[in-house]
Amino acid sequence: MQAGPRLLKYLLSSILVAMKNSALLTDLYELTMMQGYFLYERDSQVVFDMFFRTQPFNSGFSVFAGLEDMLKAVEGFSFSADDIDYLSGLNLFDDSFLEYLRSFRFTGDIYSMSEGTLIFPGEPLLRVHGSLIEAQLIESMLLNTINFQSLVATKAARIYHASEGGKILEFGLRRAQGWDGALSATRAAFIGGALATSNTLGGKIYGVPVSGTMAHSWIMAFRSELESFEKFAKLYPDKAILLIDTFDTLGSGIENAIKVGKTLKKQGKRMGVRLDSGDLSYLSQKVRERLDAAGLEDAYITVSNDLNEEIIHQLVTDKAPIDMWGVGTNLVTGGSSAAFSGVYKLTAKTLDGLMVPTMKVSNNIEKTTNPGAKQVYRFYDDDQMAIADLITLEEEDFNYNRPHSCFHPMYPNTYFTLYNYKSAQPLIEKKMENGKICTKLPDLADIREHTLEQMLKFDPTYKRIINPHIYKISLSRALKNLKNRMIDEFKHEDR
Repeated sequence: MQAGPRLLKYLLSSILVAMKNSALLTDLYELTMMQGYFLYERDSQVVFDMFFRTQPFNSGFSVFAGLEDMLKAVEGFSFSADDIDYLSGLNLFDDSFLEYLRSFRFTGDIYSMSEGTLIFPGEPLLRVHGSLIEAQLIESMLLNTINFQSLVATKAARIYHASEGGKILEFGLRRAQGWDGALSATRAAFIGGALATSNTLGGKIYGVPVSGTMAHSWIMAFRSELESFEKFAKLYPDKAILLIDTFDTLGSGIENAIKVGKTLKKQGKRMGVRLDSGDLSYLSQKVRERLDAAGLEDAYITVSNDLNEEIIHQLVTDKAPIDMWGVGTNLVTGGSSAAFSGVYKLTAKTLDGLMVPTMKVSNNIEKTTNPGAKQVYRFYDDDQMAIADLITLEEEDFNYNRPHSCFHPMYPNTYFTLYNYKSAQPLIEKKMENGKICTKLPDLADIREHTLEQMLKFDPTYKRIINPHIYKISLSRALKNLKNRMIDEFKHEDR
């Protein structure tokens, strides 16, 4: 019996998740620390935060992505018999610890923002509640998944914004960091606003629409450019996008494309052309003029060639008549920013049977963390535009009807009072309980829609491609007081 498309999609997705389910997908020092906790009986209950320090690409915002993949991996995280044999062969681990790992499963809770949420430095994106061993083990995989997909989703959102809501095609498979990176990038790019992908496997697994045109080799494989266009249009009359820059863009390229376009128009079909080199602003305008003069006003223009958000922004500013944007390398690799700066820090631990806040104190004030389990509230004005985020302690009794003092995260004497807001929304919700996903995970298309809706709720000044306005992230009075008190206590202990 043949498997249906949904079953095949499920099986392919399950294979990818199974690859991440090996608990060996962690840094060695996590395992060596875990053994220490186990042998010294230090496996107390803890809370870890994930947050990030700086915006990639000098952006004014980032996009949270990778949550579903991470949760599914955590749910199935375990050590196979082969994994245990491998660890035994390293001669680092006690037999009792290896025996403990044989039946390991994550049994903690995870609270998180929703995928597609716009995020900012310093605020907790998710919290992990569990034993120290459990929380430590999942750190590397969690950061790998969230950091990479958030990087790509952010890049895609910036490109989407630069194109003014244009049609973005993700063409990055051949330049991505490995095939697994390419698949994650396809998912994340779609969350950030890409309309389709060239990655056929990614399309099948994630349900992302697939799209593609032709390579220069197709054209050179035939006796003439015209013949190559004709053959392609015959095969794909409903998706004929002709690459016109192989020999002479404004000479034979556009002339032959017009000939084929007129034939297709008689058949009631619409043609497209693609530019992959040269001055895209000048060429697209000249090509548009030629197409319109030939009666092919509905023909569309796609461009590619190492595009990024800055180039696209300039082309849009030039009013270049471009309908679709094929973006590869700079989208799936992050381009100017190689990595997302997400980190994972201990914020609370059990002491004498009570859960108490803890924090990292550094001479570098930017690396001093915020203590305790926390929540993030986003405030909106009368037009439902975001105006500020406030980080609070989880246990605070948040009052939605009063002004809030908002303290600078690093300079405690700097603050403002938030009076004129219409509503406030908590951003962190429980996603996993006792090691099991406890909420319905949205479809990828719904996550993408959430991203685009979020983008509309932020003033354009925060989304500028160059020199964006800085969105306000603040600490509540209770969190600020706790942080200052703990810093003073640490300083006193050092005397």
